[in-house]
Amino acid sequence: MDFKLIENLIKEMNKSNLTALELEENGLKIRMEKKHESNNVVMNQEVKSSIAQDSNQMINQEVKLVQTAPQAETIEGDEILSPMVGTFYESQSPEHPPFIKIGDKVKKGQTLCIIEAMKLMNEIESDVDGEVVNILTRNEEMVEFNQPLFLIKQ
Repeated sequence: MDFKLIENLIKEMNKSNLTALELEENGLKIRMEKKHESNNVVMNQEVKSSIAQDSNQMINQEVKLVQTAPQAETIEGDEILSPMVGTFYESQSPEHPPFIKIGDKVKKGQTLCIIEAMKLMNEIESDVDGEVVNILTRNEEMVEFNQPLFLIKQ
């Protein structure tokens, strides 16, 4: 596994909602884990491998990669949490525009997204009136119960 592939794995993990990933290929073991600290995401990946150069010689390598998100300003607002585990959809179908975008004004009871759970489409509505300041997940990603989906400033 080359360095570029490992680097791409780190980038893809950073974009996803996964909290841990472990891979093993040809004696190379990679474990990645995200740790959430306030608004910053810190990822530690330990890459431990044993690579045979000659039949009797083994080289042990350990590479520790740390990537930290830049300091983000604190944004005040109400979090809209997922009421269930399922797949997040930003629109009714791929042909339709998203229900909301960052900066949109929303009213209490307005549909923000759909979460598919067990083949049922569940509309998630806003609990408050306000402005959407952040969308905390991506279209078609899996979400967990009580996972923050949106941040709405009143």
